[in-house]
Amino acid sequence: MTTDEMADLRKLRYNSTVVHLDQVHPDLMVLRVKPDFPRPAYLAGQYCALGLGNWEARVEGCQAETLKPEDLSKLVRRSYSISSSIYQQPGHLRDMAQDDFVEFYIVLVRENFDGRVPALTPRLFALKPGDRLSMGEKIVGHFTSELVKPGENVVLLGTGTGEAPHNAIVWDLLRKGHTGNIVQACCVRLRKDLGYFDTHRQLMEQFPNYKYLGLTTREPGMTRKVYIQDCITSGELEEALGAPLDPAKTHVYLCGNPKMIGVPVKDKQTGVRNYPEPTGVIEILEKRGFQADNAATKLKGNIHFEEYW
Repeated sequence: MTTDEMADLRKLRYNSTVVHLDQVHPDLMVLRVKPDFPRPAYLAGQYCALGLGNWEARVEGCQAETLKPEDLSKLVRRSYSISSSIYQQPGHLRDMAQDDFVEFYIVLVRENFDGRVPALTPRLFALKPGDRLSMGEKIVGHFTSELVKPGENVVLLGTGTGEAPHNAIVWDLLRKGHTGNIVQACCVRLRKDLGYFDTHRQLMEQFPNYKYLGLTTREPGMTRKVYIQDCITSGELEEALGAPLDPAKTHVYLCGNPKMIGVPVKDKQTGVRNYPEPTGVIEILEKRGFQADNAATKLKGNIHFEEYW
């Protein structure tokens, strides 16, 4: 494909510009995108799609990709939860109404082991400020804090960049002056993968009702090497919350690795809900009286979840 052909496709298919790119490390970044159209109103926790053309360059060191000639002009898209840096400046929460961009928290997928070659993130990580891309004009999703009542406790448990919508929800709760206790725990492999760590440390200093646990599985983090599930069963999460995990006055948000979340599957013949292996957070909490949302029955419980990858 010629340079002129690529330029024409960008003009035709793209509607947004990269206005900020903070590469935490080579495989993790915070990306801000400004659409050409007025940024849609949205609720904290929602998501929208990003897209780049197959004609765009990919960063080196990723799984090899082979495209058919007819696929070169196609756009590859994926939905990403909207994140938030929470602060406008130290000590002052953002006024999102004044922002004309949308923030995303993205990890580079270098290789998949299911036969699917990573298509989008190797291209996203080749972007620079000023580059163009596609952003969906609709921001949607039910993973929001609308059900949280004043004074209720909120627990947000995520893995990796599953922290993104939780950051937006934390910002939303704090700007509203939420009085209940808020705990966010994020589990990553290494300490360097906690891209918003300094922000959370500042929040804990400013807001006595907010606690952040940066959990790691390959090296000691803020605590010992630990998984989300272990943090719950050991009592560490309740200690951070400063209260029991009471389903009558606690909402739990889960985002990230499906194995961490552990959504039960209903047997079509018996109607019995079967929990997956290994044990996920939903099973642990439902045995303590919590109830997960159920999209099929439209049941709204006190465990809300978003599964990625």
